Amino acid sequence: MSTPASQPQPLSIEQLNAIFTPLTFRERLELLYRYFPEKQVLYTSSFGTKSVFLLHLISQIRPSQTVHFIDTTYHFPETIAYRDTVAEELGLRIVNVRPREEENNLTRQDQWWKEHPKMCCSINKVVPLEPIISRHKVWISGLMAYQTTFRSHLRVFEQQGDIIKFHPLIDIDEGEFLYHMEYYKLPRHPLEAEGFGSIGCVHCTAKGAGREGRWQGQNKTECGLHPTFFNRKKSL
Repeated sequence: MSTPASQPQPLSIEQLNAIFTPLTFRERLELLYRYFPEKQVLYTSSFGTKSVFLLHLISQIRPSQTVHFIDTTYHFPETIAYRDTVAEELGLRIVNVRPREEENNLTRQDQWWKEHPKMCCSINKVVPLEPIISRHKVWISGLMAYQTTFRSHLRVFEQQGDIIKFHPLIDIDEGEFLYHMEYYKLPRHPLEAEGFGSIGCVHCTAKGAGREGRWQGQNKTECGLHPTFFNRKKSL
């Protein structure tokens, strides 16, 4: 296998997938930083019910890696408290990313989550992250294929506009996830015990297994943060 130092040109998505796909999720994360320096790596976390799995791995493999948390201003208080607890326990470096105040206030005043949930997500999640994405080459994501139909089609590496998306956990199953959580005694999101399988903003989250409680009654299963960038063409 070629080493990063021997590569005169950046590897293609196909080449990266050929190298990384046969590896375990831990091996993938360890190898990532041989191909991409830390300053080029973006990592975001929602601190939802599944987030601590990857946060724990990052804290072990690359404790200096910054974790960006998108604070939409609509999170459950329990999520903010959970973020702080996990950050302290794992020694994480958290950077909070917030939407522009005037635009965020507009979504609140007109309650955009009712009639315009896609636009609400765009203003409060996608747009605030865009300038940060532009400064990085690869974006670590904790998406797992078993969670949704959209995620089931993803590979370890995917090109999303001008950034490469890295999914080290994409092919693990729920049993492996639960084993890791139990073996390392990782803290669970407090709302999970109340029946919330997936947790996002207050107005668009209800109780339900898996992602059943997200955007109930809407033709929507993703916030747009992940699919949006797939729909953009890479800059020439």
